[in-house]
Amino acid sequence: MLNELFTPSVQHALDIVGIFVFAISGALLAVRKNFDVFGIAVLAEVTALGGGLFRDLIIGAVPPAAFTDLGYFTTPLLAAGLVFFLHPHVERIQVGVNVFDAAGLGLFCVTGTVKAYDYGLGLTSSAALGLATAVGGGVLRDVLANEVPSLLRWDRDLYAVPAIVGATMIVLCIRFDTLNALTSGAAVITAFTLRLLALRFHWRAPRAYNRRSARADEG
Repeated sequence: MLNELFTPSVQHALDIVGIFVFAISGALLAVRKNFDVFGIAVLAEVTALGGGLFRDLIIGAVPPAAFTDLGYFTTPLLAAGLVFFLHPHVERIQVGVNVFDAAGLGLFCVTGTVKAYDYGLGLTSSAALGLATAVGGGVLRDVLANEVPSLLRWDRDLYAVPAIVGATMIVLCIRFDTLNALTSGAAVITAFTLRLLALRFHWRAPRAYNRRSARADEG
C-alpha cells in the first residue's frame, strides 16, 4: 500500500529529509547539553532513527531499514557534523528547523501508520505505531539527555496530538477505503499545520482537572 501512495524514490527522498531534520534537533540538544562530538552523533542518530527502528522491530520488518540503507545511517551523521561546526548559525534558523521538524512529524506519522497496516496490524495498532514512528526518536533523545521527554511535559507546545490526528485520519481512510495519494497528503498537511499552529499560539494539552499549583505535591 505504501508503494501505491509514493514511488520508492519519492518515499526514500522524503524519509531522508525527515531523518535529516530530526537529526538536527537531536544534535542541537546535544550541543546545549555540552556533549562531545560522539554524544552529538549519538543523539542525532537516535532522534532521527529511533521511531522507525522501534516500529520496524515491532512489525517484524527486519533487519530495519536503518541498518540496510546506508543513506539512513549516514544522514544523521552529516546533520551532526553540520551542527558541530555551525551550531550558532543553525540556532539562528531554529524557526526554519521547527517548520521542517513539523513536516517530518506529519510525514512519519502517515508512513508509519501505513507501513504498520501493510504488515498486518489492526487499525488501532497501526495508528499507535504511526505515532511511535513520529515521536519515538524525540522521546529517546530526551531520555538520553536526562530530560523529561517533551511528549510528557505540560509546558511544551502540542507535539503528539498532531501526530495522533494524522495517524487517525489515515486509519479512517483505510477503514472507508479512501486511502490514496490525495487523502494521505491531506493527513500529512493536517498534522504539519496543527504542529505549526501549536508552535505559533502555544497550544498545550490540559493538566489534571482543577489543578492550581505548578508544583507537584511532595511527601
